[in-house]
Amino acid sequence: MQQTPPSVSLPVTLVADLQDSLLMAMTDLQRLEGLLDHATGNLLMRFGAANRALGELGAQARSDETLIGPIRDNLHQAVTELQFHDMATQLIEHTGKVLQSCAWRLADQAMEPEEGEVPMEIDPMPERPSPVTQSEMDAGSIELF
Repeated sequence: MQQTPPSVSLPVTLVADLQDSLLMAMTDLQRLEGLLDHATGNLLMRFGAANRALGELGAQARSDETLIGPIRDNLHQAVTELQFHDMATQLIEHTGKVLQSCAWRLADQAMEPEEGEVPMEIDPMPERPSPVTQSEMDAGSIELF
């Protein structure tokens, strides 16, 4: 005796609304990624400007480490901020893939294909829960691709 898996019947309008919400969340994540990219671009410009300013200090800065030390420390902290951008971008991309997979799976399961329609190929759900395990700037790890 073969058992059939349990199923839930949902109205198509509910599934369509849920799919729209998932796709909207994906759009918001893409906008967030753009904002992060813009902020990081600004950070890189400032990093370059600070580095050029250090070069202009020349001999005076080399002879007096009290002038250059704090500046170098701040530049090293800026590199940490760039690493944070990389982690945030990976997390946004991963979450977008999960949302998109959910949206397409909902549509595939809830809506009957029209006559002659080719079935959708749905990207599989990401296997790992998240590429980024860090929850704060001072601890954690990041998966490098």
